[in-house]
Amino acid sequence: MEKLDITAFILTLNEERHIRRCIESVQPIVKEVMVIDCFSSDSTKLICEELGARVVEHAWPGNHADQFNWALDNIKINTEWVLRLDADEYLEDDLKKELIERLPDEPDDVTGIEFHLKVKFLDKWMSHASPSIVMIRMFRTSVGRMERKLMDEHLILSRGTSKVYDGAFVDHNLNNITWWAQKHIGYAKREAADLLNIEYNLSSSSEQAILTGQSGAKRKMKKNYASKPLFLRSFIYFLYRYFWKLGFLDGKEGFLWCFMQGWWYRTLVDIQVYQIKHECNNEPEKIREYLDREFSIRL
Repeated sequence: MEKLDITAFILTLNEERHIRRCIESVQPIVKEVMVIDCFSSDSTKLICEELGARVVEHAWPGNHADQFNWALDNIKINTEWVLRLDADEYLEDDLKKELIERLPDEPDDVTGIEFHLKVKFLDKWMSHASPSIVMIRMFRTSVGRMERKLMDEHLILSRGTSKVYDGAFVDHNLNNITWWAQKHIGYAKREAADLLNIEYNLSSSSEQAILTGQSGAKRKMKKNYASKPLFLRSFIYFLYRYFWKLGFLDGKEGFLWCFMQGWWYRTLVDIQVYQIKHECNNEPEKIREYLDREFSIRL
């Protein structure tokens, strides 16, 4: 395949299960693979170097956005485009072919490229159970940045517009369900803080950027979700995913995905929100202090 003027950025921490698959999926089409590692204790770094990727070590700053933005600010990029992938993700062949055919001819005002997301859970495609999502995953160098949010961070553009490609990238984590559940327990704290921030306007941040396509639509949907009653909203979301969106057609794996990611996780988030509101008597300043003290989240 033809090499495109792209640098792929991948953030890692103990990703020896995934990193080879991720790098090998992009190497045929990108000029450089840049891995920003958080001092992994497994063989992640060795695998990256074996495959010819450049590895830069940087301590985890506390969130995905700050790590990625640090890389943009401190690592020299010699290509026109930057591609962002997580270590447990990879590009499908159809998308790589599409990039080769379309990317060189994109006009200057197209500064971001959106890809479709596919999800595999317990080795089963979530053809119905996972929401249909497109998101910016590639941008012209110096135009893109990751928004500083606690959850659901998206790439944002300082100028121009984004274009949706037909191809997809795949999210397929190979760790076991215990790992998955523990990770989402950690996510629940950040998601609860994010929902409380939406409800009480706790953050003073006024980041200005262009959030296009489905990323902007998802932001509006999240604000709408935050306004709905606790616990009922997570149950309704499960029903929506499993029945209305036909998640049941994805078999037992589809049920588990809708239940775990659509109901269990979001109920866990609501429990956190409920407890924080109760302990803080619904007072914004006390909520802000609680998040700082208990979760080390500063808004």
